[in-house]
Amino acid sequence: MALSEQEIIRREKLQNLRSLGINPYPANLFPVNHTSKQIKESFEEGKKVIVAGRLMSVRDQGKACFAELQDSEGRIQLYVNRDVLCEGDDKTLYNQVFKKLTDLGDFIGIEGELFTTKVGAQCVRVDGFTFLSKTLRPLPLPKVDEEGNVHDAFNDAELRYRMRYVDLTVNPHVKETFIKRTKLFSAMRGYFNDAGYLEVDTPVLQSIPGGAAARPFITHHNSLDIPLYMRIANELYLKRLIVGGFEGVYEFSRNFRNEGMDRTHNPEFTAMEIYVAYKDYNWMMEFAEGLLEHCAIAVNGTSEVTFGEHTINFKAPYARVTMTDSIKHFTGFDISGKTEQELFEAARGMGIEVDETMGKGKLIDEIFGAKCEGNYIQPTFITDYPKEMSPLCKEHRDNPDLTERFELMVCGKEIANAYSELNDPIDQRERFEDQMRLAAKGDDEANGIIDEDFLRALEYGMPPTSGMGIGMDRLIMYLTNNASIQEVLLFPQMRPEKKQAQIELSDEEKFIVDLLKGNESKMDLQQLKITANLSGKKWDASMKNLSKHGLTKVVVDGEFKFVELVG
Repeated sequence: MALSEQEIIRREKLQNLRSLGINPYPANLFPVNHTSKQIKESFEEGKKVIVAGRLMSVRDQGKACFAELQDSEGRIQLYVNRDVLCEGDDKTLYNQVFKKLTDLGDFIGIEGELFTTKVGAQCVRVDGFTFLSKTLRPLPLPKVDEEGNVHDAFNDAELRYRMRYVDLTVNPHVKETFIKRTKLFSAMRGYFNDAGYLEVDTPVLQSIPGGAAARPFITHHNSLDIPLYMRIANELYLKRLIVGGFEGVYEFSRNFRNEGMDRTHNPEFTAMEIYVAYKDYNWMMEFAEGLLEHCAIAVNGTSEVTFGEHTINFKAPYARVTMTDSIKHFTGFDISGKTEQELFEAARGMGIEVDETMGKGKLIDEIFGAKCEGNYIQPTFITDYPKEMSPLCKEHRDNPDLTERFELMVCGKEIANAYSELNDPIDQRERFEDQMRLAAKGDDEANGIIDEDFLRALEYGMPPTSGMGIGMDRLIMYLTNNASIQEVLLFPQMRPEKKQAQIELSDEEKFIVDLLKGNESKMDLQQLKITANLSGKKWDASMKNLSKHGLTKVVVDGEFKFVELVG
């Protein structure tokens, strides 16, 4: 493993700490009794405190230092005085351990006394210092100048998502997103519990991928010697519980769909599904309005949120538009009573990409998605979907071609989907068979397997029920003003990290790199050549090889040429 200069130096410091009898990774408890936030909220001059965290900055003033300690709730300033920390003649703890062997990013424990500096800053005067964990890699620490401009920000998206542990450390605002995510789950869970509904767990590994139209991940159980599918939805299991006598059940489920990835889709995501007996989709619309208004206030303190250029208001009630009226409004085309061929031709005439594998439901879905969906910015219920689009939904009480279904649209995307659930086992079997025909036709999102056990459960009788699913990741995107789903997942799915090939540099090439590093990674070309003092042949070969490997580049600025280190 090739180590950078800083990594080599830190490993040397590690050995020096051990040679002084200091364990850089002690096992014993450190008795923290205050956080940075608690200190600031209940500051009391002269109060004794014990804190711990990462050392994030040091301002050396000779026999004393000012430093910043970062814990889970923020930062607090430290004042480290040599003679206070080391009362006797032995000043090793200050002169050697703190000043020379401690690096930014190291975890340290501090015992001290609170005081206010001459400029009015709250501070901890350090009486005791304990090494808790030596950091072997330097943190990419952003710097803020006097005008508030940020330099050396750790903002490369791929690096941030791949190394979330670094992202959370050096970009404090990122942590706030995940604190709000937890608040959302807590608020929703509390809303359901207060209504008397029961939180349950259902299988992640399933013998039949059911409850949604999606392509599953497939695995194999060695002991049973059977294929199993990662859960694409938990709907059919939750309905079994309604059959079993529970009147309201819900689950926050981790679902997996073997489909594309983009800014709003991740193959692994979190959905909430809730099912309540003796209710219908009209009741569920009102329930959803109250739920989302409650959650928005719990997360942000207000029902209004900013998402990009839009201000979204989750305060109830929300507009309601039928699917048929929406398509007619934005396209002029009435989907009522149209055949599959008529829908196919209409979609193609609108410039929508379609193919012969698509049935009526998929064609209508494509038309709505391409021409209507993006127009709904404020929360809007799209209701009464055609039957072909909703194989698990009850037939509409007033129109047998439609179903009692709604989707809640916000900023042009669906965040909730709900039904008056289909509880007629004969009708349900026919819908499953229609799905099988679509699967045989080539629709890879249609479910080509009939869940006989679920049909058997319906035959034992399921009361009238309404169910709703909410995409939790997408909802928290809106509540935290994040346009990418990767920003609200602690560890989003990434391509495997590419291994960088080891580059063998000659002594001359290493010398040039060191010269550049010693001059803030940039030097005038002629000055670098003079300082390197290499023969013309070695100079040309070294510069050519460094450029070939992408380690340096020449930048022209007017009449001057500079050499810069890359990366």
